[in-house]
Amino acid sequence: MLFSLIIPVYNRPDEVDELLDSLTRQTFGDFEVVVVDDGSTRPCREVAMRYASRLDLHYYDKPNSGPGPTRNYAAGHCKGEFLVLLDSDCLLPPGYLAAVDAELRRQPCDAFGGPDRAHPSFTPVQKAINYAMTSFFTTGGIRGGKGRRLDKFYPRSFNMGMRAEVYRRLGGFAPMRFGEDIDLSIRIFRDGYSCRLFPDAWVWHKRRATLRTFFKQVHNSGIARINLYKKYPSSLKVVHLLPAAFTLGLAACLLAVPWCRWSVWPPVLYALLVGVDSTACNRSLRVGLLSVAASFVQLTGYGSGFLRAWWRRCVLGREEFEAFKRNFYN
Repeated sequence: MLFSLIIPVYNRPDEVDELLDSLTRQTFGDFEVVVVDDGSTRPCREVAMRYASRLDLHYYDKPNSGPGPTRNYAAGHCKGEFLVLLDSDCLLPPGYLAAVDAELRRQPCDAFGGPDRAHPSFTPVQKAINYAMTSFFTTGGIRGGKGRRLDKFYPRSFNMGMRAEVYRRLGGFAPMRFGEDIDLSIRIFRDGYSCRLFPDAWVWHKRRATLRTFFKQVHNSGIARINLYKKYPSSLKVVHLLPAAFTLGLAACLLAVPWCRWSVWPPVLYALLVGVDSTACNRSLRVGLLSVAASFVQLTGYGSGFLRAWWRRCVLGREEFEAFKRNFYN
């Protein structure tokens, strides 16, 4: 067995159905699928069992413990040489595993990751959120792809793989609700394992369905960045400071409007840049306009979470914390 695909699930039976359906269309066949229901109130056992005759599928359920421990639980039941970690809200193009296999044959490595894209069937809001999470003008291109990047690529758990033996040596994911994938990626590089971006091994990633839930997600990601900094001081890079700088700059511009009406122009010009670029990329004015909102949500959500955690942990010296834990995961 070459690949073991790990899918942790929490209350997403419909999305699991779509993901498993996409796995039946893979052109590369040497893989198993391990689905673990993490204490869902809407379990996906019935959905998963529909694919038992078409996939080498194994389903488990367990009490809720979060995504990291659930992936570790799944890894304990895997037989593949490589573990491939996927989020339940992803879809795989037919050539995904073939692309991973081709990259491993071309240049073997211990760990890898790939980028994400928006599927044509996604809603305009989902496409806008995808733009906000992948554009060079919002995240600096650090989430993968073939474009420019402001920092090296760290695999994320929605599309991440590694040798099973390396995963076990590293102890798998830490018991963190947010930032657990970056934590594992840091340890991959720190311990000297080889890790590469596979640009052609991309997935369609649905992400959050509303700007409100998207804000909660990125706000917690900003908090997680400070938690990671406290754990690995050298992990904090200039690119991670940019959303906080944007948030403070935006606040300063808006507060200065009564005294200097020209202060509104920097955010307006940025909005025009994002709107034009997203409209061209998505070939949709509506998605372009929604991308402006999503980009401001992405930057201010992450930036405010970063600043909040910096004040609490670095200035006041308090312990690690999370926000929106209950609402976000429900």
